[in-house]
Amino acid sequence: MDRIPSRQPLLILRDLERRSRQYATPLPRHEEVRKVWTGIGFRFGGLQLVTPLAEVLEILPPPVVSRVPMTKSWVKGIANVRGSLLPIMDLQGCLMGRPSILGRRGRVMLVRHKQVIAGFLVDEVLGLKHFLEEEAAEDLPQVDEAVQPYLRRAFRQGDMHWGVFSLHRLAESPLLMQVGV
Repeated sequence: MDRIPSRQPLLILRDLERRSRQYATPLPRHEEVRKVWTGIGFRFGGLQLVTPLAEVLEILPPPVVSRVPMTKSWVKGIANVRGSLLPIMDLQGCLMGRPSILGRRGRVMLVRHKQVIAGFLVDEVLGLKHFLEEEAAEDLPQVDEAVQPYLRRAFRQGDMHWGVFSLHRLAESPLLMQVGV
């Protein structure tokens, strides 16, 4: 039985390492880091807007609500969401004065800001939207006057002009504290 010199496996490994390094392709270099802003696209009242991702606690299908007497028509009611009672409000009804027509794509975006926890009914949630900082627009999109106070900034992506709608700003507004008739 031939004995393999104990150094031969080590020499084979060194030669293998040398050849691997010789023919290895270097990793790609990231020379440009681009800042991305992410939000959640949604639709209501004919508008397509985006809200900051950090302002949405959760997105739900419309829950069963119990109507609350003596409230404005845009207050859909109170819903039990995992043991917590939450007010559910029609965003279009609240801001534009005409109720949403709830379709199968309707969703509720839950917001928690300071002492306010509420759900806002929208026609559709369009998913995550990513914008490069260079896509920031100087001008805000043309929207209903009641929506303007809640727009913080805008982005242009292709032929779409996305207004950034602040649910936190809406949650702080006196409008939400005046729900009784």
